[in-house]
Amino acid sequence: MDTRLLLVSHAATAAQRAGRFPADDPLDSRGRAEAEAARARLALPADATVFTSPAASARETVAALGLSATPADALADVDYGKWRGQRLADIADEAPRELAAWTREPDAAPPGGESFDRLVRRIGEWLDAQQADVRSCNAVNEAGFAASAHRRTIVAITHATLLRAAIVHALDASPTVFCRIEITPLSVVELRHSRRGWSWWPSATA
Repeated sequence: MDTRLLLVSHAATAAQRAGRFPADDPLDSRGRAEAEAARARLALPADATVFTSPAASARETVAALGLSATPADALADVDYGKWRGQRLADIADEAPRELAAWTREPDAAPPGGESFDRLVRRIGEWLDAQQADVRSCNAVNEAGFAASAHRRTIVAITHATLLRAAIVHALDASPTVFCRIEITPLSVVELRHSRRGWSWWPSATA
């Protein structure tokens, strides 16, 4: 059985628009409206297994999209450490070298936080665990050969940083490319797993 995974970045928050590092911020009325408006455009499969980051922004995006989802800690946003909730402009004034390193070097991390390198490993472990679950189900399924002809679809509502990390893992790319991957709110990244491993597909949510 192949796996089709649709990773969706949550709707924008007021903190994002203000240039602040996330601090488990909820959606505001504008963000909820944008997520509700995107519901028809995204057309996420009704038969998908749905997971979400535990963050308020992701869970509220799930609700606005009319979905029901299981929280997964592995889908949590990158840990911003001491920068959590602070304005990017303030960090640029107070710690320019550390901020510059964080935006360019995948093994650099905010003080007390998580590096992009570590994030790639985290989401990679989760992605591979999803496919391991499929193999386990097929192994005990009496109709395993028939089941293998079908595709399991997963939807994960999470954060832009996780979508970047998932692309890097799927392509087995150098984490140094992370700063060149742009993800906007309510973007969709489609990954598929087959005998060749994970592949990045053009976005097509229907």
